[in-house]
Amino acid sequence: MNINPNIQWHNATVNRDLRQIESGHKSVILWFTGFSGSGKSTLAHAVEKALFDMGCRTFVFDGDNVRHGLCADLGFTLQDRQENIRRIGEMSRLFIEAGVIALTAFISPFKEDRDRVRGLVAAGDFIEIYCRATLETCESRDVKGLYAKARQGEIKEFTGISSPYEVPENPELVVDTGSLPLETCVAQVMQYLREHSILPKQAII
Repeated sequence: MNINPNIQWHNATVNRDLRQIESGHKSVILWFTGFSGSGKSTLAHAVEKALFDMGCRTFVFDGDNVRHGLCADLGFTLQDRQENIRRIGEMSRLFIEAGVIALTAFISPFKEDRDRVRGLVAAGDFIEIYCRATLETCESRDVKGLYAKARQGEIKEFTGISSPYEVPENPELVVDTGSLPLETCVAQVMQYLREHSILPKQAII
């Protein structure tokens, strides 16, 4: 994307380092990815609740919610889905500059799109969390009826049915959301955050 030469980045007086010191934790992007129905949103919100209860500054970008506003002008073509992820990546980058732990729950099926977001931030700031669940399990959780519609041809380019999902090759964390209880999945994420010094070592979970 070409940036207008008359536009310059402004370095804030209250910067990320100061905000992280005040918050008592590092700010990162927790990028939850997986099939529709894999438990991304459920896990992201449960992790946020655990972090919030510890006094952390957090925000969840939910796939459906952002399409009510920020990305309301986008459809589900390949180009629009790429733009959807690009916008979320840019918003997440701003949130970590604000000292916030940004949690995102998007199918984000394509490696290229996920890698593009990873490239927006410094090493260690993007934590890819693969919510692993079989397609059969996800279809059994089809509360919106989306898989059924996709199999009937009513929804085009639906991930797992008529559009591919590229499984993360080297995610920071793999959580078996298709088979493990939610509390176990939350504990795995929280443990990762402690072990990698994103949360204080003494943080109680």
